[in-house]
Amino acid sequence: MSCVSEVDRHRALGLLQAGLPISEVSLRMNLKKTTIFRVRQRLHETDTVSDRPRSGRPRCTTQRQDRNLVRTRMNNRFLSASASSRHTRERNNQRISANTVRRRLSTSGLRARRPYIGPILTQRLLHQRTLWAQEHAAWDRIQLRSVVFSDEPRFCIDHADGHVHVWRRSGERNQANCVREHDRTHLGQPRRVVPDNKTKLLCDKLGL
Repeated sequence: MSCVSEVDRHRALGLLQAGLPISEVSLRMNLKKTTIFRVRQRLHETDTVSDRPRSGRPRCTTQRQDRNLVRTRMNNRFLSASASSRHTRERNNQRISANTVRRRLSTSGLRARRPYIGPILTQRLLHQRTLWAQEHAAWDRIQLRSVVFSDEPRFCIDHADGHVHVWRRSGERNQANCVREHDRTHLGQPRRVVPDNKTKLLCDKLGL
């Protein structure tokens, strides 16, 4: 009966109250007799012809399983939703879709985003970067505008160039476990592209 609008339900009740039999109302409104009977029965039982409230589709995961999904993602930010779906099926013998995983993570504020890609920072690189920052800490904006940083060309030797997403919350872009580290192998000298050829070419002291 849910396919019958409330307007038609009230119209059917009006015809019944006018004294027409169910068969006549069914013929006039092109509805089944059982539908007309249920409309009248619904009015007698609930004093309304509106649909009863429904609980909706039952959740396929428990709150504990939802917490496990979030905990697993916090330990491995780069694990895909499809992989989580497979792991849940193998661990709990329960089939859930990748979309279900995405919805559960979204409820906790986790979204799949393009990760910030940074180099593998060894202790030597961290020391060199600290020294470089200290040497140029007094530079103003005009001086910084004359520098163009470039790290190309490169070869990808430790990962695929395909789309990889990281699950993170807003403001976690530069968080250590949300950064995708990789090694960059360079060829040639540092490059600069400047229309007026006035940009200074600085030696690469960052170890990149």
